[in-house]
Amino acid sequence: MHNDNNDILRSEARYRRLTETPVPRLVLSLAVPTIISMSISAIYNIVDSWFVGHISTVATAGVGVAFAYQSLIQATGFFFGHGSGNYMSRALGARDAEGAGKMAATGFLSSFLIGIVFMVLGMLFVTPLSRLLGATPDVVPYSNAYLRWILIATPFLISQMTLNNQLRLQGNAMLAMIGIAVGMVLNIFFDWLLINWLGMGVSGASLATLISQFISWCLLLWATTLPGNVHISLRNFAPSLEHYREIGAGGLPSLMRQSLSSISAICMNWAAASYALEGQEASTIAAFTVVARVMQTAMAVILGVGQGFQPVCGFNWGAKLYGRVRESYLFTIGLCVVILLVTSAAGWIFAPEIIAFFRDEDPELIRIGTVVLRWQCVAFPLVGLTTPTNMLLQNIRRTGRATLLAMTRHGIAFYPTLLIMPAIWGLQGLEATMATADLLTFSLALPFAISMIRELSAREKGEIS
Repeated sequence: MHNDNNDILRSEARYRRLTETPVPRLVLSLAVPTIISMSISAIYNIVDSWFVGHISTVATAGVGVAFAYQSLIQATGFFFGHGSGNYMSRALGARDAEGAGKMAATGFLSSFLIGIVFMVLGMLFVTPLSRLLGATPDVVPYSNAYLRWILIATPFLISQMTLNNQLRLQGNAMLAMIGIAVGMVLNIFFDWLLINWLGMGVSGASLATLISQFISWCLLLWATTLPGNVHISLRNFAPSLEHYREIGAGGLPSLMRQSLSSISAICMNWAAASYALEGQEASTIAAFTVVARVMQTAMAVILGVGQGFQPVCGFNWGAKLYGRVRESYLFTIGLCVVILLVTSAAGWIFAPEIIAFFRDEDPELIRIGTVVLRWQCVAFPLVGLTTPTNMLLQNIRRTGRATLLAMTRHGIAFYPTLLIMPAIWGLQGLEATMATADLLTFSLALPFAISMIRELSAREKGEIS
């Protein structure tokens, strides 16, 4: 009874904090640990690339190719995490603790079971998977070696992402950050131990990921048992059509955004190999995969800011405090744009040094990677509007517009650009493809943003309900 009272008091305190704290301070307090958490996830990929980069260019390409599969894992984890977490956020804002508990268990256990399916299929078809991801024959042995341990880790990686987002969306960004941070620190240690000390090469990098992320998974699962959090309980597992409809509505934009990002990376690998000079295929693929990891790290900061905004949006929408939703949305856009202007300027200026950090013994990799990175920096500030807009639409269950916008950057805008620009300008057109896709995505997001600002203002005034 005492623990139940503590849970009620903590839940009430969380409700007041999310609905009464001044918006800029609240968003920043939730965004900072989430930025750290997202950056840590991106940095762990960079750490693997850095250690593997000291083996060979072809090993770097192999790990970069396998990164597309990890993006697919992340997409699935975001689908279940955002789908269940967004529902939990709105339910807690409406004071429906029982509904939040059932959704937490359903989202977590479903993601783990899907991870087992991915693992089994991947282990059975690891070489075809490598080829599908864009590995050339000389790269396949390295991508296979990296994938085998990652495949075993898949159920834990997907459900860990689910747990992380569930904790974050109920307002506990600090606990989510700690779980991810411990995994990253351990990953660096095990990379050094398995690659440098035990000489396991590419396999050591992926085994380090398996060990460290399993420990992180255990910590996050334990965090759900702490007072004030929505507990994961087997008896709350309720795999109903209604629950999966809610997960789909809240998670589909994330699934589209992340899975299309993975598929676009695969297509870029194929295109890079086809437009490379003869004998330079591995260097060209490695250049594009290195830039993808660098941009993912920069994007992690923006996703962190946006994900700090999401629980504020969900709670206050559930509590019908639409003025706070609008204020937090505009604040998030402004903060993202400022961060991206600074980041893009630094990326343009220091592009050669950034690329050389991963593989300073390959001049062709550095040359191509520098151009690709600079092109992406040109349009990157536009993401400061598109990402918060996508998250707002997703959080308030505007699934159609949210999914359309999520599909644009790495899908609707990307694929026509990928077909047209390299066909006209060759490798130079391929280098500018992502920047062009960002510009086209911004053109779609801007009218959505204007429409939502007007709607939130009308709801605040009581003109619509």
